[in-house]
Amino acid sequence: MNHYSTEDVRLLAKEHKVEFVRLQFTDIFGVLKNVAITVDQLDKALNNELMFDGSSIEGFVRIEESDMYLRPDPNTFVVFPWQAQDGAVARLICDIYNPDGTPFEGDPRYVLRRAVAEAAALGYTMYVGPEAEFFLFHVDKEGAPTTQTHDRAGYFDLAPVDHGEQARRDMVLTLQKLGFEIEASHHEVAPGQHEIDFKYDDALDVADKILTFKFVVRVVAQRHGLHATFMPKPLFGVAGSGMHLNQSLVRNGVNAFYDPATETQLSTECLYYIGGLLEHARAMAAVLNPTVNSYKRLITGYEAPVYIAWSNRNRSPLIRIPAKRGMSTRIELRSPDPACNPYLALAVCLQAGLDGIKKRTAPPPPCDQNIYVMTEEERRELNIGVLPEDLREALGELQGSALMRRALGEHVFNRYLEAKRIEWDRYRCQIHPWELEEYLTKF
Repeated sequence: MNHYSTEDVRLLAKEHKVEFVRLQFTDIFGVLKNVAITVDQLDKALNNELMFDGSSIEGFVRIEESDMYLRPDPNTFVVFPWQAQDGAVARLICDIYNPDGTPFEGDPRYVLRRAVAEAAALGYTMYVGPEAEFFLFHVDKEGAPTTQTHDRAGYFDLAPVDHGEQARRDMVLTLQKLGFEIEASHHEVAPGQHEIDFKYDDALDVADKILTFKFVVRVVAQRHGLHATFMPKPLFGVAGSGMHLNQSLVRNGVNAFYDPATETQLSTECLYYIGGLLEHARAMAAVLNPTVNSYKRLITGYEAPVYIAWSNRNRSPLIRIPAKRGMSTRIELRSPDPACNPYLALAVCLQAGLDGIKKRTAPPPPCDQNIYVMTEEERRELNIGVLPEDLREALGELQGSALMRRALGEHVFNRYLEAKRIEWDRYRCQIHPWELEEYLTKF
């Protein structure tokens, strides 16, 4: 993470000949928004004097209480590396404030800030390493996205089979110019599917980076004549896109999940954190898997995590423990997908894990068998639960969770539920192509 003052931002903007600045934030769904200003207005922005209409943003406020303030975070200042016609363009990510100077409780970034502060009060800093997957598709003659893949490659394939390698290379180079430390990039298991992994960092910085990552991937793909999508399951019959979240807690500079004295070298805090995630897994699903389409990915047969269990080695449970130890000790939560709002996703994960630590929630024994091939009776005997099957079921679990209500805050909790129920109703009322194919001539 950068450590910039407002004066640093002014000097950097002058040094890089910045002409425009995008003041970015998200709605409750994690959709990136921005207010663009000229560099002449930068001082006004850095003095927290810029207002916008919050009633126009999904999940924010009503029209009679629409005035809101953008407060740029100087640490998020970057200059976009692509050439602009009218001078350089920079970016600042903003927190949202009320006119009375208090943080807006409906700001997803504030929701995560509040969770991070609770962890800090207990002596912990959350670190996260995301693994975001995405598809690259052709566009048609008018530039509209299709679902035609640009290749027939598979896991770890190389050019010339992987025709997206050049686009992915440019994505990596662009991200590096923006300060990302890229650890790996490769073709994923499905045709047209890719993954780029960047180094872990503290939770707020990583949530900011996930938003920037998705923005950069889509911009670079467009410049290659492709459309990048983070939709969880755009194609039937192939694997969907996930965003595994590798999580750890650090206390006094030491990984709190590591204990060399135990057989597994996992601390009791790590086990309790796992216990908290497992206990609240169903309630978190509506946040970690936020769309109707998300649950088309969460089915057996495509290595997607469906079953609520954990393991030291195999990849069929919800939580896996990677082999590295020491400062690299971490848990990998495999259910989230890249359509989630990263601020809300990390906030509910952290709150669930902390709840496990506070309540000393011991997880069940690890399951080192392939859960996908177990019968329902075998899973029941091992007390292995299952994630919700659709968004409607997930919303019911979310509504009944006191912890999720507290983690999200009343404003986000209620607005999120309301908006997602509308989304579900819109979906269930539609006539889908499958129905026409299945029933139109049969009856």
